[in-house]
Amino acid sequence: MKNGKVYLVGAGPGDYRLISLKAVDCIREADTIVYDRLADSRLLRDARSDAELVYVGKASSDHTMRQEDINQLLVDKALAGKTVVRLKGGDPFVFGRGGEEAIKLKEAGILFEIVPGITSAISVPAYAGIPVTHRGVAASFAVITGHEDPDKSESSIRWDKLATSVDTLVFLMGVENLPHITASLIANGRPETTPAAVIRWGTKPEQQTLVTTIGRAAQEVARQGIKPPAIFIVGDVVNLREQLAWFDKRPLFGKRILVTRAREQASLLTDKLEALGAECFEAPAIKIVPPESFAALDAAIDNLFSYQWLIFTSANGVDYFYRRLWAAGLDSRALAGIQIAAIGSQTAERLRENGIKADVVPLEFRAEGIVAALQDRLQPGAKVLIARAAVARDVLPKQLAEIGAVVDVVEAYRTEIGDADGGYLVKELASGAIDFITFTSSSTVTNLLSILGERGTELISHAKTACIGPITALTCQEHGIATDCIASEYTIQGLVDAIVLLVAGEAEK
Repeated sequence: MKNGKVYLVGAGPGDYRLISLKAVDCIREADTIVYDRLADSRLLRDARSDAELVYVGKASSDHTMRQEDINQLLVDKALAGKTVVRLKGGDPFVFGRGGEEAIKLKEAGILFEIVPGITSAISVPAYAGIPVTHRGVAASFAVITGHEDPDKSESSIRWDKLATSVDTLVFLMGVENLPHITASLIANGRPETTPAAVIRWGTKPEQQTLVTTIGRAAQEVARQGIKPPAIFIVGDVVNLREQLAWFDKRPLFGKRILVTRAREQASLLTDKLEALGAECFEAPAIKIVPPESFAALDAAIDNLFSYQWLIFTSANGVDYFYRRLWAAGLDSRALAGIQIAAIGSQTAERLRENGIKADVVPLEFRAEGIVAALQDRLQPGAKVLIARAAVARDVLPKQLAEIGAVVDVVEAYRTEIGDADGGYLVKELASGAIDFITFTSSSTVTNLLSILGERGTELISHAKTACIGPITALTCQEHGIATDCIASEYTIQGLVDAIVLLVAGEAEK
């Protein structure tokens, strides 16, 4: 059997988007991925469905697997012919023990490649608004391990040379040894008043930055209970944070938001919220599944020529309609001569992706808006096909019938209760750890209540709620849930804007 190959891949400092294109390519190709604690789990979304995932995370004094065993694991997997990715936080060669792993692979005759990652030594200070060098302030910087045992007989760090010869000092993994680090710097000539900062969970939504001095750092870290992972940076560049701070100045920074959309759709809302600084937790309250039978939809597609109007109420309806259209050997040309209406800009966009421009997209993104838009366009007796979810409001077909249309409603898909972890949600909501819950449909409200159990309404009251529109808000009201903000435009962007507006208003009080 031909030996495999090992890629020692840097996953970056924390934010899963700070990873190289080559690293993502390696993850996609890997048979086995060996990953550690500081590699964001969302990076594994790019892994093949059949890839073997092996967690070997290491925290202080809590090692899932010893380094020697990790080294041997990489060798064994490669000898078995596997393409292996060793996914490591930061950069493999910056206190990542990548060199040790590479030497072990070399000794075993295993091919390997190093895929560098963005090191936290530079990126984390940057996310805190602290450059490691700056003209006129710092012309040099050094990266030092903060994990050296202070009780060993002789330090490998030349404190007498380091303390005053380098402008900016960055200590990685140094929080637990901070008293030793600061004492060594002061004892070797660095003034106690030298600016310093401790940055925890850098580049992630929960980033925390403490600005201090080396004389006060250890005491303040202990008082505030700051734990690893964190870096310690020393030097006059820390003062630049007052002008350059950006990451933690974003409008939703520090807000913890529960996203209840279906798993395959949640990323759009999550990405928009996280771009504004929020920390999102995806807890799918619904999942989108096929109907029990496609018979009605297939029959409607066979008779498309008989309809004058086709109405889509969601992007999901578009997706499932087109799947059956293609299954019938047809494409968008089969819709020639049919007027098409779409509720919502996202529904219209999904149609555009399939080569169709909707004839009607009402200003009001709900059933009543479609009826108003079609009032003067529908001929008496016009046949209308609505492809939508199995369970939906009857307003649209009923009101269309009242203005003279002949309406066929076909089930294109169903929504079911999602796979959110109820126990986790109960714990987080009960503790007040969630700031906002987003509801993007009535079913996300009712299903979340089912997932939470008998205390659902009370638990939801511990957070603010944001609804995509008045119908969803009405469902909240029917279940005794107060709504704190409603999107003025019934879209994902509108929902995000409503949350930002509410948070900004609270900040001004």
